[in-house]
Amino acid sequence: METITSISNQLVKDTVKLQQKKYRDSENLFLLEGYKSISEAFQAGIQLEYVFVESEKLDKYKFLDCRLILTNDAVLKKISTTDSAPEAVAVGVQKKFSSKDLVNAKKVVLLENIRDLGNLGTILRSAVAFGADAIVLYGDCADLYNPKCVRSTVGNLWKIPVVYLNNLGQYFEDFDRIATLPRTENMLRNFKPSEKMLVMFGSEADGLSDELIKYATNSVKIEMVDSVESLNLSTSCAVIMYKLFV
Repeated sequence: METITSISNQLVKDTVKLQQKKYRDSENLFLLEGYKSISEAFQAGIQLEYVFVESEKLDKYKFLDCRLILTNDAVLKKISTTDSAPEAVAVGVQKKFSSKDLVNAKKVVLLENIRDLGNLGTILRSAVAFGADAIVLYGDCADLYNPKCVRSTVGNLWKIPVVYLNNLGQYFEDFDRIATLPRTENMLRNFKPSEKMLVMFGSEADGLSDELIKYATNSVKIEMVDSVESLNLSTSCAVIMYKLFV
């Protein structure tokens, strides 16, 4: 088993590059930080290229069938994106989904222009928890494989298809296309779910675009007390998905 303890090592330098989107895209790789992310990725069938791990934690990672590299805190701090270095950092191969993965989906969440990495990861985690079949990322959305987004999904990143679409075409012609809006008469408590639903959320700052509002066949809003204007996006998504999907 090899040991790497120098931050000047070429593999360490190559791993650090994966903190940047352009290198993640060009190499089709991404970073996983910590035991939970690494073990969940392995269980989901994600191909792991190699794992840097603290010597004293090695036994925890012997179930992995990939290259294990013993290292130290200095290297882990260098390759990690967290404030304090995790006990292990892995490099995995990105799992790609396409529009073909939407064929059998009936409960789909569309996220438009969602740039906040924490929100994106948390929404994906909630979507898995409440039974969504797929997520569509539309417009200028954050990078799914940014380390912060990977961490915030807490191991749920690969459990449902996440598909980037530039146009919606005919994918959802026979769906109830539901716009989540701050001003509509359709209250969530009275909303009747359909068999096939596309539930659309916009960014916290701008909401849904006019394009998607016009594309919608229905709308819904969460009823709240008058003293509260709005909820955090990930909270809103969780509330609506729970009501419509579970």
